[in-house]
Amino acid sequence: MNTINISIENLKCHGCANTIRRELSRLEGVQQVDVSHEDSSVSISWEGAAEMKESFLRTLKKLGYPERGTGNTIDNVKSYVSCAIGRVKS
Repeated sequence: MNTINISIENLKCHGCANTIRRELSRLEGVQQVDVSHEDSSVSISWEGAAEMKESFLRTLKKLGYPERGTGNTIDNVKSYVSCAIGRVKS
């Protein structure tokens, strides 16, 4: 099993975490997704191809949670929408 830890931007609450967990878990091979509010990071464990980081980063950015240091205002706005969806679907 492979594991990666990614520091992200815009993580605000459990709604954000729910959305991140749900969407990353849909990717092929993903076994576990842990979201840490304390250090704004996501830990992802998966089976299969070792190089999945770019796929994870694309998914996170699409949701509004880009890798730390790479975000912009649009990502911030997207994160509020993702957060609201995560609160409703929790």
